[in-house]
Amino acid sequence: MRAKHQITADYGTDKVEHRRKPLAPEDQRFYDAAVTNSLPVLIQGGMGVGVSGWQLARAVSEAGQLGVVSGTALDLVLTRRLQIGDPGGHMRRALAAYPIAEVAERIIDRYFIAGGKPSDARFVGISMKREDPTRNLEDLLVASNFVEVYLAKEGHTGEVGINYLEKVQAPTLPSLYGAMLAGVDYVLMGAGIPRMIPVVLDRLAEGLSVEYKLDVKGAGPDGGFTAHFDPDEAMYGAIAPVKRPLFLAIVSSHVLATMLARKVDVPVDGFIVEGSTAGGHNAPPRGKRKLNEAGEPIYGDRDVADLEAFRELGLPFWLAGGYSYPDRVREALDAGAAGVQIGTPFAYCEESGMEADSKRHVLDLCRDGEARVFTDPQASPSGFPFKVVEIEGTLSEPDVYEERDRVPCELGYLRSAHEGDDGGVVWRCAAEPVDLFVRKGGAVEDTVGSKCLCNALLANVGLGQIQRSGAHEQMLITSGDEVADVARFLPAGAETYFAADVIRQVLPAGIH
Repeated sequence: MRAKHQITADYGTDKVEHRRKPLAPEDQRFYDAAVTNSLPVLIQGGMGVGVSGWQLARAVSEAGQLGVVSGTALDLVLTRRLQIGDPGGHMRRALAAYPIAEVAERIIDRYFIAGGKPSDARFVGISMKREDPTRNLEDLLVASNFVEVYLAKEGHTGEVGINYLEKVQAPTLPSLYGAMLAGVDYVLMGAGIPRMIPVVLDRLAEGLSVEYKLDVKGAGPDGGFTAHFDPDEAMYGAIAPVKRPLFLAIVSSHVLATMLARKVDVPVDGFIVEGSTAGGHNAPPRGKRKLNEAGEPIYGDRDVADLEAFRELGLPFWLAGGYSYPDRVREALDAGAAGVQIGTPFAYCEESGMEADSKRHVLDLCRDGEARVFTDPQASPSGFPFKVVEIEGTLSEPDVYEERDRVPCELGYLRSAHEGDDGGVVWRCAAEPVDLFVRKGGAVEDTVGSKCLCNALLANVGLGQIQRSGAHEQMLITSGDEVADVARFLPAGAETYFAADVIRQVLPAGIH
């Protein structure tokens, strides 16, 4: 996979001349007027593995806003749903619509278990070789992203988006193409610098092969580690036209936004401006890291987004982190935003993919005034701060974390890539066995407090693995700071609420 070339500044320019460049200030008002009327006011956050699944995204889109599916680990989500018997038959129904029937049939034949696997049986694994995937893995990545978007768009005319993490780079290209095959309308990406995504989307829409430069630590400036994807090969020569979705970069600062809007050949189409109160992975504070008495990162004035700078870029933007109240939505609109993105209230609604018992438990904690979130600087092997809901019996408790056996990485989504002595890629994860991590060149201090998020997030949605020892992987729930107030969405006398209840309470009167 070590190539002699890299994606350069002029990559594909012959095919992307039709893409919009930043407009002159005097013309920007016309662009604003043209797009604002068709943009969603509310974007549902792309939360966790399977939490913002197709059911939730479809419910939000049917209500006239932008529903978003999580694109993380969809290859694993699809295969595990099939192994538990494909309740409702949804996976097989979507696979029946996949353009290459032979691929869909192979996936079903290999993974579907009628009636579901025994409760004490392990899930069958899939290859982690995502930087240079086997043909079967590439087929699975394309098909699984197709399935999730297909189901989210099924039966209505609303728009649907998909959310990816830039730091999970290796599966990005086939995942994007699978979502585009299903007609995805928006792609959202954060946790990194997604400078290459707009040109990749352009080329995929043209049916052209694409490359994606991987972030390999230790590789010199001439290092050429890339992932490659060819739509024609992926479709076995039966390539079909796909539309180019809009691309929204998830950022926390105007500096990064300026680069993505003005200093790349193909600019992004807009931004999600995410504050430190949002759930999941957060951008680290700027400057030297400081922790409060509880051990959480301290965010300061430098971490507050400069909205004037965003307005000057002339691209639509949405504000995220604490905007689930009508007055805050009005505040965002008055500040020049196209709208807001909210996640946490949707995470606990009926259509969310989170385990039902976990949702009820958090709602009970909220009603009792005991729902707490800890911004953990060490939990994520990625190195990004990660918000954790403190719940008894989950990995948020030190005793539960210490009791879990560290096992060699078998999922691999949050591994980091490093150049090895032989010039190849060495993958390591701070949550794997300490001696193994150190043998790969890692620092022992990086393993302290590091949690296996891949396994934990799958456990959150009822797809947790059973270790070879027989132990069940435990959950680790993530939410934004607004988790303390999600019980307000419950209708009087109800034990649960729906996505429509969230939308009705969040959007100000007269805004749809």
